[in-house]
Amino acid sequence: MTAHSEQITGNNRNWRRLKMRLFAIADPHGNYSKIEELLKIAGNVDLVLIAGDITNFGPDEKALDLFDKFSSKILAVPGNCDHESIIKVIEDSKATNLHKRSISIDGIRFIGMGGSNPTPFCTPFEIQECDFEENISRMLEDVKADEVLVTLTHTPPFSILDMVGDMHVGCKALNVFLDKADLMICGHIHEARGVEKSGKTIIVNPGMAALGFAAVITIVFDNKTPIINVELIKSDREVI
Repeated sequence: MTAHSEQITGNNRNWRRLKMRLFAIADPHGNYSKIEELLKIAGNVDLVLIAGDITNFGPDEKALDLFDKFSSKILAVPGNCDHESIIKVIEDSKATNLHKRSISIDGIRFIGMGGSNPTPFCTPFEIQECDFEENISRMLEDVKADEVLVTLTHTPPFSILDMVGDMHVGCKALNVFLDKADLMICGHIHEARGVEKSGKTIIVNPGMAALGFAAVITIVFDNKTPIINVELIKSDREVI
């Protein structure tokens, strides 16, 4: 599958939403019991971003149970604990597959890359660094100078929100986005929930959704300059 680009706008192609609220989750691993409560905490959102490990090694169709919980538009990428075949399920669902894709929505360019760089565990969907690099380079060609750039990946960039024990395990190819993207949303490292900044880039790991973690991210346009606010949220209540 090669990288793909498209644009989604209103009737006026030059119109830009003054404010966009994003609901970001990662790593639900097939446990969606806290999503409804997280959505109540989040309030109204314009877009849902899912940063992989939607299932826990399948089945692929389990993802549909998660997508059904949302009324807003959904952008999703798979994680390393999803099978690559989940991409077809996403594409045939109400969600939009962002893996290896570049989509423009109201002046914001969303670039996605699922799976993870190689791990010691031989998980179902691992991708070589060189393949990350090739696809990212192709998608970056779509980014226009006046667009806000948001990336949605499962794995974090190398050295940021990627510590396991005393080791950095992030993807080095993703570091090309640092100080280039305005916002990076990732997951994968369950213990690395948090927000960091590198140059102009804000990097967010919303935490493991299976444990009741998520993030609400607000992007406000002020004279063409994006102001990004991140709120990490948590719910202890399950809805079975």
